Amino acid sequence: MKPKIIIVVGPTAVGKSEVALDLAGVLGAEIVNADSQQVYRYMDIGTAKPSPAERQRISHHLIDVVNPDEEFSAARFRSLAMAAIVQIQQRGHSVIVCGGTGLYIKALTKGLFVGPARDEPIRARLSEQADRQGLPVLYQRLAAVDAAATSWIHPNDRQRILRALEVFELTGRPMSEWQKEHAFAENPLDYLLIGLDRDRKALYEAINQRCGEMMARGLVEEVASLVQRGYVLNLKPLQSVGYRHAGLILSGEVLPESGLEMMKQDTRHLAKRQLTWFRGVNEVRWFHPGARAEIRTAAQKFLAKQEAA
Repeated sequence: MKPKIIIVVGPTAVGKSEVALDLAGVLGAEIVNADSQQVYRYMDIGTAKPSPAERQRISHHLIDVVNPDEEFSAARFRSLAMAAIVQIQQRGHSVIVCGGTGLYIKALTKGLFVGPARDEPIRARLSEQADRQGLPVLYQRLAAVDAAATSWIHPNDRQRILRALEVFELTGRPMSEWQKEHAFAENPLDYLLIGLDRDRKALYEAINQRCGEMMARGLVEEVASLVQRGYVLNLKPLQSVGYRHAGLILSGEVLPESGLEMMKQDTRHLAKRQLTWFRGVNEVRWFHPGARAEIRTAAQKFLAKQEAA
């Protein structure tokens, strides 16, 4: 019998963590993080990690796994998440996976398209072009040859932009086509996908409020502490939404007020991309985050089927 898990997804600031914590309390579950930034140590404020009190009340997994200068891929996430799921269920607890990183959810539920082996000459040439012309130029090229991939590859995600262009040059076909053909045939889990969404105006207001709270709590100071630890601002995790803006403020490139407004705007854009991704997943059952009773009922019915099987 496949392991049964509940997955809570949705855009940033929609209330995923709150719903996951509520469900975990009701179901006696443990939570597996599926946010690509919460895996990094020392990055707490800008990633909206659960508080120490919340993590003490409900066991969380895959938080603070690697340092900011360490590589962390969807494949590694999948491996660690599968191991955590097995261990949690061996303890007799239910599993809730919670996060907004669509690629991680896809890797966990459908497997991964490995693709052709890395081609060093092509990769070196693309990397040199990124350095010389700027990453936005390569992202525009990616949009021209594989527009579908831009729904899940961020404009600042150098590694995935280069890989997608590399696959296209090697095979003459977009990576998104390869992924579709691969069909992500692996299906090791039985899962309920709970998607959270709310009125767009309310979501954007929540995003703006969260950004302001992060700055007030000391996001710029958190970035300064990362720099003091020896981490440079151009590291991939420090180029993510929030950290990039705090870095610009820290380095004096923008004023705090301007940096905060840029952060709000880019976070809203991130939320839109996340919604586009998850709207394309037919299995998602959508709820308003405030519909706690309905969400609990759906989760309990899903898990009860396992007992009846």
